[in-house]
Amino acid sequence: MTKPGLSDLVNILEDYRVTPGVHDQDGVRCLRFGGGTVQSAMRISAPFELDLSYTRTMMGFLLFNTAPRDILLVGLGGGSLSKYCHRRFPQARITTLEIDPDVIALRDEFLIPADDERFRVVQVDACEYLARSDLQADVLLLDGYDAAGLPDRLCSKSFYSNCWQALSAHGVLVANLWNGEPKRAVYLDRLNGIFDGRVWWSKPDDSNSLIVFAVKSAHYYPQWSRLMATALALGARDRLDLPRVVNDMRRRPELGD
Repeated sequence: MTKPGLSDLVNILEDYRVTPGVHDQDGVRCLRFGGGTVQSAMRISAPFELDLSYTRTMMGFLLFNTAPRDILLVGLGGGSLSKYCHRRFPQARITTLEIDPDVIALRDEFLIPADDERFRVVQVDACEYLARSDLQADVLLLDGYDAAGLPDRLCSKSFYSNCWQALSAHGVLVANLWNGEPKRAVYLDRLNGIFDGRVWWSKPDDSNSLIVFAVKSAHYYPQWSRLMATALALGARDRLDLPRVVNDMRRRPELGD
């Protein structure tokens, strides 16, 4: 009997790879890998709104930059954040990095805009892309989950260091760290080290995520009264619970709270 070669093993693994699918229920369209956890959700009657609370909390970067010019996202999913940023910031360039071509192939199902001069979806390994030296993103949103969860390569020390390098001088990183991730505290410590302690976080309502905000500028220090005023103004405009985000940041809750 002939032993399988490398190409045979690759084909076998491809056969067992969990592919993403679209599921509609109760007026909501979801992206799932197999029958697993919902990766993204779109309310069919309001396709350009943020349906999941963790995505609304990730918009907390508005507390640091109300008018970003360059937004970089890692992980497309159903495109909720990409679409929202495309509409919310008409002056900004939106670039979304997605490694899985099967996810990108579903973009029309979720009404993700076509690529143009200011919006594009790039099929690429985010680790390789962020290792470039020519990036200057004002906002970097990390939400790169696959069927197995958060890939190790997207939370390594070298990856976070490249994220820091890819940010503009006053850039902000936002990371979604799911509660089921056993090394979440380790990843948070890495970000604290790389961003010299300028790291805060918030726990969305009805979600097991922890949304982490890390600011690059060494001169940044939160002025809580000003942040709350910004949160109240933007929260009312965009229907985002930003005052809760500021309160979470101010008390910097323990991971186990």
